[in-house]
Amino acid sequence: MMEREIHEIDATGQAIGRLATQIATLLRGKNQATYQPNIDAGAVVHVHNITKVIFTGNKLDQKNYYHYSGYQGGLKTLKMRDLAASQPDQVLRRAVKQMLPANRLRAGMLKRLIIN
Repeated sequence: MMEREIHEIDATGQAIGRLATQIATLLRGKNQATYQPNIDAGAVVHVHNITKVIFTGNKLDQKNYYHYSGYQGGLKTLKMRDLAASQPDQVLRRAVKQMLPANRLRAGMLKRLIIN
């Protein structure tokens, strides 16, 4: 079993996208000299103070999250402002998820993202 590094990140005053790119790089292991894209050798990332993250521009009012229920007319829309108010960790989790590759390794990488 490999020994994973543990990174503590304070989200106070950081932009959500820049924070997500740092986290995605650490989870993927691209900061290591032994990086291989087919091996999940990334670190464990703990993020603190997620409620103090900042949103630049007009993202809170203009960005929408969509999901489809599978039924006709079942496209559900949620504004970023509403999601950030109710579940601020989900905004960061979705941003990181979209920055990781869509393959079998992504679920394991996301399990190592711990948001407090």
